[in-house]
Amino acid sequence: MQERLSTALDPIDGLRAASPIPEARAQALALEHYGLPASVRRLDSERDQNFRLRTADGRDYVLKIANPAEDRSVTNLQTEVLRHVASRDSSLPIPRIFPALNGAVELDVTFDDGSTRIVRLLSFLAGTPMHQVPPSARLQRDLGQCAARLARAMRDFRHPGADHKLLWDIQHAAELRPLIGTVPAGQRDLVERFLDGFERHAVPVLAELPKQPLHNDLNPHNVVVEPTDNERIAGIIDFGDLTSTARINDLAIACAYQVEDSDDALKPALELVAAYHAVTPLAPRERAILFDLIATRMVMTIVISNIRAARYPQNSAYILRNNKQASARLARIAKLSRGDAQALIERACQGE
Repeated sequence: MQERLSTALDPIDGLRAASPIPEARAQALALEHYGLPASVRRLDSERDQNFRLRTADGRDYVLKIANPAEDRSVTNLQTEVLRHVASRDSSLPIPRIFPALNGAVELDVTFDDGSTRIVRLLSFLAGTPMHQVPPSARLQRDLGQCAARLARAMRDFRHPGADHKLLWDIQHAAELRPLIGTVPAGQRDLVERFLDGFERHAVPVLAELPKQPLHNDLNPHNVVVEPTDNERIAGIIDFGDLTSTARINDLAIACAYQVEDSDDALKPALELVAAYHAVTPLAPRERAILFDLIATRMVMTIVISNIRAARYPQNSAYILRNNKQASARLARIAKLSRGDAQALIERACQGE
């Protein structure tokens, strides 16, 4: 889950980490409101409070306690999209929402610091985080298919919070230009080069492409792989960046994390593109700017994470978890010409 912004983009002025909720309090909430006696373990999160619950009979859940500064409509957006997707494609591996004993899917709970926070109970998707699994073409294709199915399931989803402006939405990437000075000098030239390309090639097209609510953060930390089959997706988690944007952006984000350090750097991403295209065909104009959007996501990761790590040093390890790899991937794809990259994407979509 990343950061939101007001009309004027400001990556510093967003949701801040709230006072921590003790595990004992989470345990008590699970029992009182959901009738679940369970052991509790805190999970990593940037601003929300997430806890893994395990009952004596081996069932696992996630208790999510929203940041008190979170817009209520945005929290409800995440709840309702999970319910909607489950109704449209029940076999998609996404978290399921469980109601409390009173039937509510969202609870307003007051805590000791005086804050009122929304509490929800979700299924826990067991498996191995994708970033810990050896890459393979089969796994990349499975992710491409899941990403396409997920976007298709959300296509008719409507919610008043879906149009909220989000810092990590690729369509707003040009607004990062005044902040490039925060990027280390060794990275800055490439960042500027690809941001120039985004403004020249993608911006004029994006507004005319199909738009819909999307997951918007299909990075390997948000994808879980089957523990007994490292080539199959077991879950897509963390819908905290959900927003309405150009449909192609979801694929670009997923591809940005599937670039390897080799002479054929785009090959893993192309596996994903081919599988996505087979489920949800990409229009020619989408294919034409996909490379620009992939690079732009890497640029955003570099710029935003540098700023936020400096602002919140106590959480810098979590914030910078994708920064180093994004820089390496950006340098790798910089060796490709835009025309060559477009040709590779076209060939992948044609099944070559």
